[in-house]
Amino acid sequence: MSHFSKGSEKPARKGDSLRLYSMRFCPFAQRARLVLEAKGIEYECVNINLKDKPEWFLEINPLGKVPVIELPDGKVIYESAICCEFLEDMYPEKAHLFPKDTFEKHRQRMLVEVLGTR
Repeated sequence: MSHFSKGSEKPARKGDSLRLYSMRFCPFAQRARLVLEAKGIEYECVNINLKDKPEWFLEINPLGKVPVIELPDGKVIYESAICCEFLEDMYPEKAHLFPKDTFEKHRQRMLVEVLGTR
């Protein structure tokens, strides 16, 4: 599995599935990958060399961070926690990963924020 670097061309899309821009060893990108797998969502993974990012990737996410979810129509969502929530909201018919109870849902989000900063 190669990682796209500076000077590489943006890969052509392979069908109408979601595209996840990732990096194999990035724990933040792993969050999004885990949600995609747990919900059984078909996706295409494009790995980015974060130390030598391709120019086209910075056009997709000016922050230059992964994960990034790109919809077939070109819309993008980034930041790991936001990507995970987006997938939960976008595919409610798939396995539920968040509690239905509003208080419990946000209590879990607090834990992710507190534990994610350590």
